[in-house]
Amino acid sequence: MSAVQEQKPRDLATAPVPADYRRARRAETRTGYAFLAPWLIGFFVLTAGPMLASLYLAFTDYNLFQAPEWIGLENFQRLFDDPRYLQSVKITLIYVLLGTPIKLAAALAVALLLNSALSGQSFYRSAFYAPSLIGASVSIAIVWKAMFSDGGVVDLGLTGLGFASGGWVGDPSKTMPMMILLTTWQFGAPMVIFLAGLKQVPRELYEAASVDGAGALRRFWSITVPMLSPVIFFNLLLETINAFQIFASAFIISGGQGGPAGSTLFYTLYLYIRGFQDSQMGYASAMAWMLALVIGLITAAMFRTSNAWVHYSGESK
Repeated sequence: MSAVQEQKPRDLATAPVPADYRRARRAETRTGYAFLAPWLIGFFVLTAGPMLASLYLAFTDYNLFQAPEWIGLENFQRLFDDPRYLQSVKITLIYVLLGTPIKLAAALAVALLLNSALSGQSFYRSAFYAPSLIGASVSIAIVWKAMFSDGGVVDLGLTGLGFASGGWVGDPSKTMPMMILLTTWQFGAPMVIFLAGLKQVPRELYEAASVDGAGALRRFWSITVPMLSPVIFFNLLLETINAFQIFASAFIISGGQGGPAGSTLFYTLYLYIRGFQDSQMGYASAMAWMLALVIGLITAAMFRTSNAWVHYSGESK
């Protein structure tokens, strides 16, 4: 009897699958691929295909009008001998290192205010989030350029206060602060994420800390920051990647040339100039892959070092 019972599971496992069941599974598979087809076509045609093409072009001399000519690593070697390329790298790094922390600090500060018991929270959340809905659009860049030009609203306001600025757009020393103010003004997206993270911090921790005599600053550094560290890491990662890819606002404000005196010659803007104005698509492709490599390395480094300061709930260190 026991031998028969032991034999049944083995027989069921080796039993042939009914033909109707196999046909039904194949039909489900075809249906799944049919629904995935638009995305798959878009991915291979609009993303993977152009990426592979640009990887090939990075090793060629290609001017958009003649057939690409293979030149090996020459484009990558030219990068480090190009003073304008090095200038674009410097400007972009300054923008990332200054603009990203300031933007995140503003987003966190406003999120802390909105997390407190204030009347009209829904209105303030919508108002602070609205600039992020617009994004780094052409219209916003045009308005921003007009505001900070000579005789613009900002110039008139500073002149009325006794600070004659003469406009920020034409002053190389003021264009970077102007660009940082623009990205900081659009802090709505990370603010919403910070606010969602603050809602998940247990109130009991703050109450216990208050009983122990901890002040507001102590509670912030000992409770809020550690509990919010995964959200901080997420926002830091996204905003860093986005900052490296700034283009539209720099293009509009500088007139597409990176002026004045190259003060707005961001990396992607110089890539555009090389590829579409100078018709050096091979050189521009090398620049694009160099940017992708740097962003990949920075992302990997951030993930690697996150274990030292990112604390997840229930995780033992």
